[in-house]
Amino acid sequence: MLSEEKIKIMTNLAIFEKNQGKKIITVKQYFKSDYISGKLFRAFFSYTLSFMLCLTLWIVYYTERWLNTVDVAAFIEIGRKVGKVYLAGLILYLLITLVVYARRYDYASRGIKVYIAKLKRLDKRYEGSARPGTRTKGGRTQ
Repeated sequence: MLSEEKIKIMTNLAIFEKNQGKKIITVKQYFKSDYISGKLFRAFFSYTLSFMLCLTLWIVYYTERWLNTVDVAAFIEIGRKVGKVYLAGLILYLLITLVVYARRYDYASRGIKVYIAKLKRLDKRYEGSARPGTRTKGGRTQ
């Protein structure tokens, strides 16, 4: 027997799975620290690769000027500045990544709780209709 309430719950679950299923499925496989550290690891390598590509373009652009005025002390100073810029940018990028993915994990974990609550509610509806009532001495059903 179909119940309108059961159909509404199943429809809400299907919509929830379609809209947020991919987000919450990836999160529920990890602890928060593992999820965030994996994202930080990936962010470190993507930032380093991007920085190296930009640095290579910058070096190629200014190569002629540097070759005309070769000064070792100037190259050392430029290297220090580049290192400072890299570290500052990396720290900022990793902090932003930490905040973003911590919030995403919290949001997804709340979504998992909502999803599980909806599943439990649907399960209770099925148990209530599938379980036959037992008769007692007085003829009442329990």
